[in-house]
Amino acid sequence: MKKREVKKGEILQRKGDLNSKIYVVKSGLLRSYTIDNKGKEHIFMFAPENWIIGDNTPPEKPSELYIDAIEDSIIIQREKDGVLTGSDKLIKRLESLQKRILLLISATAIERYEDFIKTYPKIVQRVPQKMIASFLGITPEALSNAKRTRLKK
Repeated sequence: MKKREVKKGEILQRKGDLNSKIYVVKSGLLRSYTIDNKGKEHIFMFAPENWIIGDNTPPEKPSELYIDAIEDSIIIQREKDGVLTGSDKLIKRLESLQKRILLLISATAIERYEDFIKTYPKIVQRVPQKMIASFLGITPEALSNAKRTRLKK
């Protein structure tokens, strides 16, 4: 376990890295994402204070995700070796991921945006709109339309 200060924009993990770590965010904000063959970024998850973030691949396999800091952050870096078995934070993460996958395959843009606000109420103003759109799997224009529709309700 190692406490680290990371600067905004610092990349903690690149796709293909071996023996990737798990990060517990003490302050600041991290994200994980992938970049497709066309160079488009797809955000997998955000990790604000008291969340964990990491790649779900075993330590001996190449990671699938990039992880970087959206804000200057203080993190605890841990090895993957079963350190989080039974952890409430791990359970929260798995629950969040399952819910997100279900939303991505079945919900409208407005439903996904409303769930984002409920899941991440403290970071809505801290994340650029294009990142929120990427996370929701929609264009920035579709996000603007969803927000406009939400305001009309």
